[in-house]
Amino acid sequence: MNSHHDPGGRLVVRLEDVHKEYGAARALDGVSLAVHAGEAVAVMGPSGCGKSTLLNMIAGLDRPTRGTVEVDGQDLSTLNETGLALFRRRRIGMIFQFFNLIEDLPALDNAALAAQLAGTPARQARDRALELFEELGIAQRKDSYPAALSGGERQRVAVARALMNRPALLLADEPTGALDSRSGEQVMDLLIDLNQIGQTLLIVTHDPELAGRCAGRLVELADGRVAARQSLRLEGTS
Repeated sequence: MNSHHDPGGRLVVRLEDVHKEYGAARALDGVSLAVHAGEAVAVMGPSGCGKSTLLNMIAGLDRPTRGTVEVDGQDLSTLNETGLALFRRRRIGMIFQFFNLIEDLPALDNAALAAQLAGTPARQARDRALELFEELGIAQRKDSYPAALSGGERQRVAVARALMNRPALLLADEPTGALDSRSGEQVMDLLIDLNQIGQTLLIVTHDPELAGRCAGRLVELADGRVAARQSLRLEGTS
C-alpha cells in the first residue's frame, strides 16, 4: 500500500482562488491549495497573514467571499450551517493551542462526546475513546478532569477527541503553542506517528521546528496570499 505522500492520491483539501474580505480588509487574497490523502502540510507565516482565516475556511467555520473550498470531496458552499456542523463532526478533527476541553467533564468523556455528537452510541463511543487513550498512553488518566492533567496530557486528550470519528483531515492550530518544550516534542512525535499511519494533516503554526519536523510540505502565507511553497522531505524518506 503505497499511498503515503502519493501526489497522485485522492485530494482531501482543494482551495481554488479563495478570497475573504471583512469589510475593506482582505484576509485571503486568491489562495489556492491542494492537500492529498496521507500528506502532512504546514501553513506558516507572520501574525495576521491569513493563517487562521484559512483554517476556518477549511473547517467550514467561515465562508469565503469568493472561490471554492472542497474538503474530502465535498464542496462546502453547498452545505447550510447544520450541514457544515455535521460535516465538521464527522470528517474533520481539530486540535487547538489551548486544548478547548470541557472543564467539568472527565478526560474520557471529553473525547467520547465528539463521537456521540456525530451519532455514535454512548457505549461504543467510550470504547473507542478508551482504545485511543491506550494508544496515546493516557489510559490511566481517563477519569481525571482537565484541570488535573498536565498540558501534554490535555493535548493528548484533545488529539484523542479529534481522532474519534476517524476524520479524513486532522487540522492542528498551533498544537504545541501552549506547551513546554518536552510536552511539545511529545505532541510533535505523535503528529509524525499519525501521519506515518496515513492520517492527512494540515498544521497551522509560526514555529519552524514544528513545521520542519512534522510536515512534508510547507506553504507560506504573507498578506493573505501564498508567498512560497516548498517540499521539506525527499520522496521516499520520512
